Amino acid sequence: MSDLYRPKGLSSAVCYLDPKAAFRWLEQAFGFEPLLVILDENDNLAHSEMKYGDSVVMIGNEWSADHKSPKSVDGKNTQTVHVQLARGEDIDAHCEHARKAGAEIMQEPSTQFYGDRTYRARDSEGHIWTFGVTIEEVGPEAWDKATGLKTKTRL
Repeated sequence: MSDLYRPKGLSSAVCYLDPKAAFRWLEQAFGFEPLLVILDENDNLAHSEMKYGDSVVMIGNEWSADHKSPKSVDGKNTQTVHVQLARGEDIDAHCEHARKAGAEIMQEPSTQFYGDRTYRARDSEGHIWTFGVTIEEVGPEAWDKATGLKTKTRL
């Protein structure tokens, strides 16, 4: 029961035309864990939640003119979801597992200047998911030197 009540933090809510299929696929492809499913009187998905580590993603249907699946709006995304794997996890194997489950791999796994190895995938309805794992702690001073960027805390 305590898993249903989260501490202060962020969660994402993602809309699908077929949220039941998405719920099952996200578990299979990305390893998200089912947390909660609420069905209405016709067994339609009214609300659902999945967890990954200490984070939660809500999977739902298109419930208003402002809550749409990318599939309904020419594949456009107004946000993407970043998922951080635990240190030591094999992100290349995670990517291959997602690919075999039907994810479109938009960016193959590659090591970034800030020390994470990442890949980017699109699901069947067009949501973009980025996965990363820290492989080396580089730090802002080193990545600024390598890229010419300037890292600060505030604008």
